[in-house]
Amino acid sequence: MRETAEFLTFDAFFRHWAAVRGDAIAHQDGDRLTTFAEMDVRSRRIAALLAELGVVKGDRVAWIGKNADLYFQIFYAAARIGVVMAPIGWRLAPPEMGYILRDTGAKAVFAGAGFGDIARDLAQTIPSITHVLDEAELWTRIEAMPVIDIVPAGPEDAALQLYTSGTTGNPKGAVLCQRNFFGLRKPGLEAGLPWAEWDADEAILVCMPCAHIGGTGLGVMAFSGGVRAIIQAEFSAEGALRGVAQGITRFFIVPAALQMLIQHPLARDTDFSRLRFVLYGAAPIPLDLLREAVMTIPNAQFMQCYGMTETTGTVCVLPPWDHDMAGNARMRSAGCAVPGVEIRIVDGAGDEVPRGTVGEIETRSSNNMLGYWNLPEATAKTMNAAGWVRTGDAAYMDDDGYVFLQDRIKDMIISGGENVYPAEVESAIYGHPDIAEVAVIGVPDARWGEAVKACCVPKPGHVIDPDSVIAWARARIAGFKVPKSIDVIDALPRNPTGKIMRRTLREPYWAGMERRVN
Repeated sequence: MRETAEFLTFDAFFRHWAAVRGDAIAHQDGDRLTTFAEMDVRSRRIAALLAELGVVKGDRVAWIGKNADLYFQIFYAAARIGVVMAPIGWRLAPPEMGYILRDTGAKAVFAGAGFGDIARDLAQTIPSITHVLDEAELWTRIEAMPVIDIVPAGPEDAALQLYTSGTTGNPKGAVLCQRNFFGLRKPGLEAGLPWAEWDADEAILVCMPCAHIGGTGLGVMAFSGGVRAIIQAEFSAEGALRGVAQGITRFFIVPAALQMLIQHPLARDTDFSRLRFVLYGAAPIPLDLLREAVMTIPNAQFMQCYGMTETTGTVCVLPPWDHDMAGNARMRSAGCAVPGVEIRIVDGAGDEVPRGTVGEIETRSSNNMLGYWNLPEATAKTMNAAGWVRTGDAAYMDDDGYVFLQDRIKDMIISGGENVYPAEVESAIYGHPDIAEVAVIGVPDARWGEAVKACCVPKPGHVIDPDSVIAWARARIAGFKVPKSIDVIDALPRNPTGKIMRRTLREPYWAGMERRVN
């Protein structure tokens, strides 16, 4: 499917796949199947509906709901004509949804199944919103619209507005253009990357939240590849296994969810032979989990993907050939830059540091966002005039270009004047025989300013002895990095993409203090 390598707009893919693979399934949502030809026609009806609602190029529309073929078809159709989609996380509290809706200035809100009442309630307090349509109303209205001609948007026109998780302050809307989604396809194909090619009978599972790049981005990947997207409302181990039975060849998953999938009782009777690639991110894969996954899914190749909303997803990959069942140094890394992407490590002044020195990751490529919606100062702090995006992640790069993450810079602990990166401490603790999961945070300390604390989740049937954890860590890392205290908890707080919310863990210890550093 190299003939699409030069395509940089949604319209180009709509026209091509409708003509070349019109009868092939584009979307499978439960029992509902939509071909590429049907999706092209429906996109023209959706464009007509948007015009009837008074929505024009450059306007925002919002989606409140779980994953659905309807969401993706509205998003693609809107992008085709230059209307920007802003999906809102369904797990958010109504006030959080309201903040994002207000910030978008959306004219219309589309609600997935079960979210119509919430959308209508929120719309009453937001003057910009003139229309709210729920799932049933949308299907009826769309099918009643005429099939109109399309005036296509261009590569630099905005298509999607995704809101960052908001772990600090209010969430920001990262604006992604059409080129952001498609610009790296050509370099990948030219480099001969095996995962850049698609066979006609492939299928990709879309079960991560559509309000995150790991969800919507997977849908776009299937669309641009001209293959079937099997869309599920949300992740569940049972659902993912059902997708495997339906023929998926690739999916993206966080390690915690992968563990749930392969340890599910149904996994023993599931045929994984068609699964070619398992993409994972948000965290490295523990060696024991990799071994178990490879035993369960022996034909699949495993890839770690590193990226962020502001980079339209993956910019760095640990390829299959660097995954070693015996373990190796590179498996502790996030991999290296994909073709078409530049990555460098810089100090606080923005100067590149020597290899092996910890600094902040910056990246530059066609994937970098246009900017944050209506936030020029925040955009300037994240993306400089030369096009480099600051990731906020601390890492070092080895002589071969492999990036070794240390942690989020904002999570760095300063204890007695020494910098401690939580990920390094967590890595040292992870192999403890009684510990299933661990997160490390900094808490106030009268003597050292900040002290290292480890929050540990026990394995089922195990009891954690704090002294043994400290001794375990002391044998593996420098003394100043060893936790001073251990908390045993039932579960780690995570956001919808599976990332640990350290801010939530820290909050009780810093309550009442003016600053969150000491």
